[in-house]
Amino acid sequence: MLEVRGLQNRYGRIPALKGIDLSVRDGELVALVGANGAGKTTLLRVISGVLEASAGTLAFDGADITHLGSDQRVRRGIVQVPEGRQVFGPLSVEDNLRLGAYTRTRAEREQGLARVYEMYPALAERRRQPAGTLSGGQQQMLAMGRAAMARPKLLLLDEPSMGLAPRLVAEVFAYVNALKSAGTTIFLVDQNARAALAIADRAYVIETGRIVLSGTGAELMASEQVQAAYLGL
Repeated sequence: MLEVRGLQNRYGRIPALKGIDLSVRDGELVALVGANGAGKTTLLRVISGVLEASAGTLAFDGADITHLGSDQRVRRGIVQVPEGRQVFGPLSVEDNLRLGAYTRTRAEREQGLARVYEMYPALAERRRQPAGTLSGGQQQMLAMGRAAMARPKLLLLDEPSMGLAPRLVAEVFAYVNALKSAGTTIFLVDQNARAALAIADRAYVIETGRIVLSGTGAELMASEQVQAAYLGL
């Protein structure tokens, strides 16, 4: 579904991505793990079109999207849940969800709401509540639900467990698994390498803008290099 080849990005004269090669197949959950500053968020932003590639190519569903704007990528099915949730605090939960479906028909918006409320009933209970009054875990669920409203073919998740208590982390990853089970292809970035690798079909390790390891989630979980660097073993 997604093919990234030789992808580069720079912040001014400083290289952030140094020739990234990776792929995400239809129906997979692919994880990307790495330290702070390794280039994880930058890579997601280049894929979603928020940042431009300085070299390399991006192909989605067999079409070159390297030079498409972010709005065109959303319409093709690439949707990102940003780091830090970024919900619209003064707006209600339901208005936040509806904003996620601005490219969809009225019927599709109503179907989307029903699906999100079924998957996360707590949002249904708080549908009239301002999003800014939700807990951190509930805001993360709202951010993922808002993305699901766009009916993504590829969902980009940037640090969904950041700043959450362990119980809420487990809840967020259970929701990610539910989205995958519902047929959504997912590219997941998270510093919680153990949790990310545990649910990943395949995974990549990024260090200073380069992919240094790849394999199945289980293979990387068992890797001594990954255990020492990211799992505290």
